[in-house]
Amino acid sequence: MRVVIQRSKEASVTIGGIRHGSIDHGLVILLGIELDDEPTDADWLVQKILGLRIFSDEEGKMNRSIIEASGSILLISQFTLHASTKKGNRPSFIKAARPEKAIPLYEYVITGLRKEVPIETGEFGADMQVALVNDGPVTIFMDSKQKE
Repeated sequence: MRVVIQRSKEASVTIGGIRHGSIDHGLVILLGIELDDEPTDADWLVQKILGLRIFSDEEGKMNRSIIEASGSILLISQFTLHASTKKGNRPSFIKAARPEKAIPLYEYVITGLRKEVPIETGEFGADMQVALVNDGPVTIFMDSKQKE
């Protein structure tokens, strides 16, 4: 699994002209699920996300987690995070998991995060417009296979 995490002041996702979810202070997470991902990948990512200290403390240092900062999460599925651009100019998405595998893992991640913080989501496979005011800006990439 791959995620792009962006600390946000506010964010929303719109589907078909209708606002589907929005948050104020928190994280926007773009989640890509790969063919060989398993629940253990999701467990690792959920724990890393919840423990990631990227919110400011009283001294202005990035020292607080999303839980400590009382933030929310906007989680968006994004298969394009597994794009391969090795050959030619048209990306290949052959490593991205098909919906029958990806949807249960996407829902598993939602459940894991929801145990600790409020979460809003997009809609798996939908054409979505995501609006974001990136705070910092702070943007972090993580990959469960690389454990970084």
